[in-house]
Amino acid sequence: MIEKSLDDDKGEDIVVIDLAGKSDIADYMVIASGQSSRQVAAMAEHLSDRLKLAGYAKPALEGLPHADWVLVDAGDVVVHVFRPEVRAFYNLEKMWGRHLPDAVVMA
Repeated sequence: MIEKSLDDDKGEDIVVIDLAGKSDIADYMVIASGQSSRQVAAMAEHLSDRLKLAGYAKPALEGLPHADWVLVDAGDVVVHVFRPEVRAFYNLEKMWGRHLPDAVVMA
């Protein structure tokens, strides 16, 4: 459902990282890019609304005022929505042994 929500909102370079057994913070991390702060904020807010409608507890949102990087804490899944240049700078994928998608590296 999370991937579909991000994809429906035209999220780009969606990556799902399995954290089970690697971290106690969540079972999965999802990372996606939006082309502007407005799109990043909208993707995060829509995802939060869709999770609530599906019966999940209210997800915590961090980073909405600037929306360069918004974190959606949905309990077992943590979602990071970035503008591409911010995503490339922080490179969370590398921390978990993954590579940035080529489109993000070029941004």
